[in-house]
Amino acid sequence: MGFNTSPAFGYAGFIIPAHRAREFGARFTAEKKTRFSHEIANARNPGRWEAKGADLFRPDTPDQRPENLRIFNGLVRTVSAHSGHLFYYANEKPQGTPKQTSLDTEVRERDAMQETLNRIARHANTANEEVMVLIDSINEKTRVNRVADMYAHIFARSLEHPEMRSIIEPPMHLDSVLSSNIQFADWVAAYVTRAINYQLIEDSKYKWIAQQKNCEAVRGSFTYESKLHLHNRSVEDFHHSRILDSNRPIYPPTDQLSIQKRIGAQHMRKIKAAAERRHGGGNR
Repeated sequence: MGFNTSPAFGYAGFIIPAHRAREFGARFTAEKKTRFSHEIANARNPGRWEAKGADLFRPDTPDQRPENLRIFNGLVRTVSAHSGHLFYYANEKPQGTPKQTSLDTEVRERDAMQETLNRIARHANTANEEVMVLIDSINEKTRVNRVADMYAHIFARSLEHPEMRSIIEPPMHLDSVLSSNIQFADWVAAYVTRAINYQLIEDSKYKWIAQQKNCEAVRGSFTYESKLHLHNRSVEDFHHSRILDSNRPIYPPTDQLSIQKRIGAQHMRKIKAAAERRHGGGNR
């Protein structure tokens, strides 16, 4: 979930037993080749062509590209059949730009990654399993710094939280064009991003995300530890499949137009950010 494309920042993907990873990767590749046969045939390097999750799940996907949802639903069903799970952890961003909210984006990324690792470790420990974490590749400088931070976090936290020892190595980075499983993790992240958008943005273009008929296998497939942490909200954080609920706690039904709708949701977010700055609030 990126900085500019979502009202939250975090990580999402899936967990699958090691002995099923190769089998699932082959299933994903077969589905991708069937669905995108034309695009792959016309690609400069067909063997390295990938379909990005952001392109799969658009506002008009149910009407214009329903096969994307059908394929994704089938793949999620396969993950669950293999005793796997989808997962996510995200922090809602303070309203306003990082400069307006005095937010350190590096700290935001580090905190989200650390909490993601904590929750993956807890899930693995509960299942009495060990886990290896693979992440889509990034530039070398960022990778070196991130791996050092993650290793230090896992080691330090394991002194008081032994479940961290379930992570057998610091997370490894792998180029998505070389891994079908990393590509599917990107699809999961994109789907979760759309669900978070629906819950946090009042006039979201992704209302279809809550229609269970689109991807019924997704509901119930998340780890118990999956969570969307809200920022200064009066409602509870979202856990596991609640991000798919049609009922949005942040925007409860009302008989009258809300103030946000009358003057615009975007303008309200700017007003809130300015008020928090004046009163010294709004920073985590």
